[in-house]
Amino acid sequence: MEEKKLADLLPNIKALAREDKKNNQRFFARLRRRPPRDLDATVADLHAATFAEMDCLQCANCCKTTSPIFRDVDIDRLAQHRGQRPADFVAEFLHLDADGDYVLHSAPCPFLGADNYCSVYAARPRACREYPHTDRKNFHQILDLTLRNTAICPAAYRIVQRLRAVF
Repeated sequence: MEEKKLADLLPNIKALAREDKKNNQRFFARLRRRPPRDLDATVADLHAATFAEMDCLQCANCCKTTSPIFRDVDIDRLAQHRGQRPADFVAEFLHLDADGDYVLHSAPCPFLGADNYCSVYAARPRACREYPHTDRKNFHQILDLTLRNTAICPAAYRIVQRLRAVF
């Protein structure tokens, strides 16, 4: 199957991820049971290759549709960056979700500009810095998160497609 350009994936990313969900779940179940010895290295290579083809500024779907989790250290860093007290930052931008995590009040992210640039990029939360988490060690431990990210991030979707072709 010929790969679509990453930019062409974005308009249909949710539908594509939904179509592939069962196959990805089965594939991930197999990886979870028996992770290949070179899984992390393979995913790292796929991550590098995929992001060499993609400019996140052309997409920013993660910033437009979801909220990262804000840890205390993220809140402190962002509040300082904005010249606010942490409590004021929380009151203005965050609330506790059902899991007890701080998340944004709404999407898109209030720090996302019309040009897809982040106005707090240097101080952004760790979850934003690491998204879509496809370059982490112990990849087999974040398969559920990766499956969810395939419906948001064209790069995560592509990495999983390519990973299935390898294993």
